[in-house]
Amino acid sequence: MPFDYKKEYKEFYMPPKKPTIVTIPSMNYLAVRGKGDPNTPDGEYKQAIGLLYAIAFTIKMSKKSGRQIEGYFDYVVPPLEGFWWQDGVEGVDYAHKEDFNWISLIRLPDFVTMSDFDWAINEATSKKKTDFSKVEFLTYDEGLCIQCMHVGRYDDEPATVRLMHEFIDQEGYTLDISDKRFHHEIYLSDARRVAPEKLKTVIRHPIK
Repeated sequence: MPFDYKKEYKEFYMPPKKPTIVTIPSMNYLAVRGKGDPNTPDGEYKQAIGLLYAIAFTIKMSKKSGRQIEGYFDYVVPPLEGFWWQDGVEGVDYAHKEDFNWISLIRLPDFVTMSDFDWAINEATSKKKTDFSKVEFLTYDEGLCIQCMHVGRYDDEPATVRLMHEFIDQEGYTLDISDKRFHHEIYLSDARRVAPEKLKTVIRHPIK
């Protein structure tokens, strides 16, 4: 069976529907940075997701391409994630999605090196005749966080966020969102196939 990060690391990907404190170790990601409303048809965000998955699956299928990655094991591509922020706004203003800054992410297995990443970019560029220059290799050490499973529409996330912030106040922590620590979402559901009220999203905020 392929290694499934969601199942093997449930503390990171399958939190309960109540706030919990967790320390997230340093991880490597494929990342694309952008701005604007993620719901814009064929917009920058939708294009970014396409770029990320193309490289993610190039790496996953490298075993069939002749590229022998040291330490490679078969795995399920981890879920799509995102860091979100708006200039001059504390938290997230869902009424003004056009003001979003975002970094769209897919976690990389630890065996993937910068050399392997460079190979995947070149391989995908050659085969798909597409510009993948926006995709970067990002190492991110998230550290101490609060997280919670949100079930429902993305626009209903503020209610879950309020519960998280009430919890950290009770536990003696403070929110630590900054220009280097972000509102973080992990998308466990395919929004094209799951009813909005059943969407599962991990919401994670940095704390101190």
